[in-house]
Amino acid sequence: MLNKPFYRRWFRIVPLIVFAAILCGGGSSRADDGPQPPCGNVPFPPYPGLENSPAVRAWDRAASGRDWIPPACTGWTETGFTTLVVTVARFRHASGVEGLLRRIGAISGLAGMRYWSTTHKRWQTLIINAHALSEAAGDRRRGDFSPGEMAKGTSLYFQQEDNLSGKAIYRMRIRSVSPDRLVFDTENTSAMRYLLLRMFRPGGMQSITFLDRESQDVWRYYSITRTSRDANLLTAAFEASSINRAVAFYRYLAGIPTDKEPPAAP
Repeated sequence: MLNKPFYRRWFRIVPLIVFAAILCGGGSSRADDGPQPPCGNVPFPPYPGLENSPAVRAWDRAASGRDWIPPACTGWTETGFTTLVVTVARFRHASGVEGLLRRIGAISGLAGMRYWSTTHKRWQTLIINAHALSEAAGDRRRGDFSPGEMAKGTSLYFQQEDNLSGKAIYRMRIRSVSPDRLVFDTENTSAMRYLLLRMFRPGGMQSITFLDRESQDVWRYYSITRTSRDANLLTAAFEASSINRAVAFYRYLAGIPTDKEPPAAP
């Protein structure tokens, strides 16, 4: 026969346990879903306030890196990742979408971009050199891309040399252009190496950026950067560095000094 005081206590405790499990399960499920870009759904992570930008979130490869399925609007078909970083922000910009296109197309302006090195504990040059290319292969340099060349569906190519992965050719695709929305993505089309080690195969480093006008001079920024799940595992050990690199690109586009204090991840 059940002990009645125990029986009553147990049935008072069970609902609390179930409620706690629902709360914990709901929170972890949302976090494990990965990023949700602004493609008809509520973005996750959410945009911070204008004065609190940017916010950065990195996902753990050990938790979901093998099976993560990219949101359909990214256009990415391969699953998984080695590193996955999302940068969200609001920033002021008064020149409209044409001014943003001019900034994005100014490939030569990337040279000299700086970021906070968590290894050396100082600001260092991230992009050593960068220039636009006339075609997908070779090294036929040309001037920066103009807004008129950056129509929806266009693919443009550039070469960039960073301080770790060396030189690589990248493809930039303009996915959407309108007065209130701009979407573009980039990926490496050549292998990337550090000394003699291959870090990323072609297509092994990808990013996609969504820019949405919120008001006359305020824009929302949402960018996902990922490296493929077969990337060199050395790249997985530097989460803070990946965050600082992602923030450097945001600052460049938003017209903020890339070495402005404080660093995103000290």
